[in-house]
Amino acid sequence: MGFINPSSPPMEPAEFFALPFLERVRVLTTNWVLDGFGTPRVLHVVYILKMLGLYFALGLAITSLTTEYVHLTDPGTWFDNIVVYQKLAIWLMLLEVVGLGGTFGPLCGHFVPMVGNIRYWLRPGTVRMAPWAGRVPLTGGDVRTVADVVLYGAVLASLVVPLALPAVEVDAVPLGTGPQELVPPAAFLPILVVMPLMGLRDKVVFLAARSEQYYPIMFFSAVLGAVVLSSSDPADFVDLVVVFKIIICVVWIGAGISKVGEHFVNVVPPMVSNSPGQLGWIKKLHYRNAPDDLRPSRGAWFMAHVGGTTLEILIPVVLLLTTSPTVAAVGAVAMLVFHLFITSTFPLAVPLEWNVYFGYIAIVLWCGIGDGFTASVYNIWEFSEPLWLVPIIALLCFGPVLGNLRPDLVSFLPSMRQYAGNWACSVWAMKPGVEERLNELPLTESQVDQLQRMKPMPYTAEDAEMAIQKAIAWRAMHSQGRGLLSVLCERLDDLESRTVREGEFVCNTILGWNFGDGHLHDERLVRAVQDRLHLAPGDLVVVYCESQATPWRTSRPQHYRVIDAALGVVERGTWDVRDCVREQPWLPNGPVPLQVQWRADGDPAAPRTGVDSPVA
Repeated sequence: MGFINPSSPPMEPAEFFALPFLERVRVLTTNWVLDGFGTPRVLHVVYILKMLGLYFALGLAITSLTTEYVHLTDPGTWFDNIVVYQKLAIWLMLLEVVGLGGTFGPLCGHFVPMVGNIRYWLRPGTVRMAPWAGRVPLTGGDVRTVADVVLYGAVLASLVVPLALPAVEVDAVPLGTGPQELVPPAAFLPILVVMPLMGLRDKVVFLAARSEQYYPIMFFSAVLGAVVLSSSDPADFVDLVVVFKIIICVVWIGAGISKVGEHFVNVVPPMVSNSPGQLGWIKKLHYRNAPDDLRPSRGAWFMAHVGGTTLEILIPVVLLLTTSPTVAAVGAVAMLVFHLFITSTFPLAVPLEWNVYFGYIAIVLWCGIGDGFTASVYNIWEFSEPLWLVPIIALLCFGPVLGNLRPDLVSFLPSMRQYAGNWACSVWAMKPGVEERLNELPLTESQVDQLQRMKPMPYTAEDAEMAIQKAIAWRAMHSQGRGLLSVLCERLDDLESRTVREGEFVCNTILGWNFGDGHLHDERLVRAVQDRLHLAPGDLVVVYCESQATPWRTSRPQHYRVIDAALGVVERGTWDVRDCVREQPWLPNGPVPLQVQWRADGDPAAPRTGVDSPVA
C-alpha cells in the first residue's frame, strides 16, 4: 500500500472481472495476506491522530477542566484519580454515538463522508431498527420520526451533562490514598433513562453507543457513587473501585471465553495481515503455506489461543483475585500490551479508542488508585459486603451467558463476542441494477460510488469495485464466510451475473452504522428495503447465518437462512463449522456440506425435512 494512493490491484481489472466468482475470491484472499484491505497509509495516520488527539488528549483536557486534582500538564495525575475512569468513559460513549469512534472511516465502510451515525439519526425518514417492533407499545415501524430525532438529541445532551459538570470531592478515602473525585451521581440519571428509551425505538443507536461497555459504569457510578459521597466510611469508596474492576474484567473474561472453539484462530491471520506495521514474512507466518493454503498456521493457533484466549481469561481472573500489588501491576501492564497489539493491527471496524481506554484504565485501576506497592487495597477481598458481589456479578454476566446460549436473542456486543470470529453475518446477492436502486434510500450511497469521490486519492470505478469485493474475500477468510459462500453457490444458478456484497458494508450505507452485528442486516432490514423499493422475487437474495451457540461444543451446528426480499425467508439449514475451517476461502473442493432443514412451499428444492419456526 502507498502513503497517499491505495495499493495497486492484484491484476488488471478486465482480467479480474472475467474470472468466475470463486476464482475472484481466491485472487483477493491471497492478495489480502500481504496487502490487507489496501487502503492508503495516510488513513492510518488519520486514525492515529483521531485516537490520540480527539479521544485521549481532548478527553484528558476536558477531565482536567472539570476536576480539581487532574491536570493536563501533570501526567502523574492522569492515573491516580478514579474520576478519569468515569470522564473518559462518558467522552468515549459520546464519540461512539456521534460516529467518531470505532465505526469511523474507510476501515468500517465509511469512505465519503467518513462519519455515519449522527448524519442519519438527526434526519427524519431514515431507517431505524426497533428491537421488538410491534411487541413494545410506541415502537412499531422502521421510519425515523421527528420524535426519534429529538430522543437522539436528548441522548447527546445527557452525555454532555456529566462530562461538563465539575467533579465532587470524596470526603472519606482509605489512608495513604490521595484526594479523590467523582462525577456527581445525579448527572448520570438522564443517560440512564434516555438511552434505554432510545434503544426501544432504535437498537442501532443503543448499540452504537457501546452501551454494553459504558452503561454499567454509569449505572454503578450513579448508585454506588451516591453512597460514597454521602458516607464517611472509606470502605464505600473501595467498594466502588472494586466494582469498576469487576466491570472491566467481565468484559475481558467474556471476550476470552467466546474465543474458545473453531472460529477465533481464523480471525488472527487476516487481522495481522491488515496491520500496516507488520513485515510481510511475519504476516505469512500466520498461514500454513500462503498463497496456496490460507488456513491458520500453528503459530496463528498459538497467537489466538495462548497469546489471546488464555491470557484474556487468566490475567483478569488473577487481577480480580490477587492481593499482591506487584502481581496486579504486572497483570495490568500485560493487558496494556495486549490492547496495544490489537490497536496496531488496525482491524476492520477499528475499535482503537476502546482498546486505548481499556489498556489505559487497567493501569489506572491496578497501579494508580490506592497505595501502590506499599499495601494491598482495592482488591475483591476488600469488598465490604461480599454477598452483594453475587447479584452484581450476575447482572454483569447476564448478557454474555444468555448471548452464548441463545445468540439469536442477544447482539454479539452485550454477548462480549466482539472479535471472537463467531459472528452473525450475511452476504447480499443482487441482480444487475439492484445496488443502484439501494441509493434511492435516504442518505444511502454505495461504497463503490463513495470510493470514486475520495479526496485526494479517488478510485477508478474498476478499482473501487475490486476494493469492495475485498470485503467478501475478508469474510471468506473466516469460518462463517465459507458457509455463506457455499449456500450462495448451491442456491443461485446466476451467481456469476450478480453483485455480491458483504452485509455489514451494505448495512453501513442504509443504517449509518454497523460494528459487525449481523442482527442489523437480517430479514428485518431486508424487509425495510423491500417496503421502500418493491423488488421482484429473486432480485435480492440474502444468505444470513446466526452465531454458533456455545461454540466450544464442536458438535453444535451453525444455522443459516436464505432471505428473498420479495418472499421472505425461503430456506433454513445448518452447516458443520468443522467442515468450514478445513476448507480454503475460495472453496476449491466445492461448497461445504449443507443440511437443509426447511424450504418454503414452491421453492425448487428437496422435500421439506424440518419444521418451520418463527423468527425472533
